[in-house]
Amino acid sequence: MSGHRFFKNSITNSISRRGFMLRAGLICSGIALNACIRKIKPGSSPYSDIPAELKGPDASAGHVLRDKVSLPKPSYSRDVGVLVIGGGISGLSAARWLKKNGLENFELLELENQTGGNSKFGESKVSKYPLGAHYVTPANNENKDLIDFYQECNLITHFENDLPFYNEYSICFDPEERLLINGQWQEGLIPEFGIPAEDKDQIKRFLALMEELRYVRGNDGKYAFDIPLDHSSTDTTWRKLDNLSFSDYLKESRFNSPYLLWYLEYCCKDDYGQKLDKISAWAGLHYFAGRKGKAANAESSTVLTWPEGNGYLMQRLTARLEGHVRSSTLVYGIREDKSFMLVDVYDLKKKESYQIRAKKLIMATPQYVTRKLLKNFTRAEVDYEGFNYAPWLVANITLKGLAGAPGAPLSWDNVAYNTPSVGYVDANHQDITAEGGSKIITYYLPLCDQDTRIARLAAYARNHEQWLDIVVPELEYLHPNITDQIENVEFWVWGHGMISPAKGFVWGESRRNANQPLNHQIFFGHSDLSGVSIFEEAFYQGIKAAKQVLDSYGKV
Repeated sequence: MSGHRFFKNSITNSISRRGFMLRAGLICSGIALNACIRKIKPGSSPYSDIPAELKGPDASAGHVLRDKVSLPKPSYSRDVGVLVIGGGISGLSAARWLKKNGLENFELLELENQTGGNSKFGESKVSKYPLGAHYVTPANNENKDLIDFYQECNLITHFENDLPFYNEYSICFDPEERLLINGQWQEGLIPEFGIPAEDKDQIKRFLALMEELRYVRGNDGKYAFDIPLDHSSTDTTWRKLDNLSFSDYLKESRFNSPYLLWYLEYCCKDDYGQKLDKISAWAGLHYFAGRKGKAANAESSTVLTWPEGNGYLMQRLTARLEGHVRSSTLVYGIREDKSFMLVDVYDLKKKESYQIRAKKLIMATPQYVTRKLLKNFTRAEVDYEGFNYAPWLVANITLKGLAGAPGAPLSWDNVAYNTPSVGYVDANHQDITAEGGSKIITYYLPLCDQDTRIARLAAYARNHEQWLDIVVPELEYLHPNITDQIENVEFWVWGHGMISPAKGFVWGESRRNANQPLNHQIFFGHSDLSGVSIFEEAFYQGIKAAKQVLDSYGKV
């Protein structure tokens, strides 16, 4: 963690303050050391009595592709007009757009048994809960495609004075956010409680600058920072910031308050899965200046959320795709045959292979998958190594109850200053029927202390007891004696949780070249092609690819 640790007030806890910080630092560093430095024998963890299970995307199916496992030859073939490969938000968005514009001869193939990518969700007798992405903010008003979709799924109910009115049940209920700092929970995530006046002044200066940048335009008349990201200004005055790290930009701008730097790093970890020195200044500023949606009943920073997180939006995308989606389906080979693409497919449930002859393909897959699927094609000047993905751990913790604490009450988002995670959200916060009793909190830990490849391998090597030994001490720090309230824990490891906009990536050649269609038959749409892994970008990428397909057919 960057910055300094300031704790002016003592915090009663079952582990000492110094012991917790040392332990958290050692454990999170240990994640990246292949899980062999500190092996835990089954049952030896102090938390081994907590019922827990370890889940994640279907790694075994993915390894079939990676390790070139022998599969049966296709036993039959069939024709499809447009084949969408990948059922994350981008793939679903592409499929929705094709159908919306009258193209019915298409199919979407998804490796997992559930569509949604990192917008997947789970459900128990207590509540639905997110397994990844869990909120959006009001759409930028010029983003007509997104606003139309929000109207379609009743997220926007109507307009007042030409401004969208968002469904009140989707706007995050109060209280929205709180921060544990200097021994007390304060309202909001920007540090305020017990911090020096000079730090507060510096935070004010930074926020004023971000408000200015939100509406600044380049010499082409476009916003310097916009969503979709591709709509941002081409003005080199702003784009050159992509070649500078966010940490260097802050140093040059004389932003050095440890409290401000902690907050900015929290934001970068939350959206990009990386620290200040690992992302570009342009991306760091875009986090604050890109969102500018105005609504009749909400601020641009208002959070729209649901118990299942962005799974709510995912289900709305799939609502009209019945008969077009095939899950538990592995694509393991693609080659060209005259005017068709021959796609080899393996049905993971039926244990059989078949072949699809498709006129057009939409690759709604991350580039590390696309690279393997298109091994028979040449994508000139595409640097796959330039795409960096951040690994994550998500833990959904079912509690018998959650006791109060000094300061602000339990909120939707709950974060502690200078701890390894980015806190937890209350999955039941939007549930108007929930009253006391059991609840689920969703804890997020970006694995960003070491090289992403090492952290990824180590994350896969850990068992559920080792994850308990990492997560529970931090929860105890936030809520003394919470261990006694834990009923069970579901861990979910995302090895490639999100694309990270490293220095030079957003406006560099890797991203630009990877967006280009191939042979007028293969089109690309995935959030990693934006460089920012948020719902709005995934949604945009899918539509972009679908529009290219329709244009190739001569359709609007």
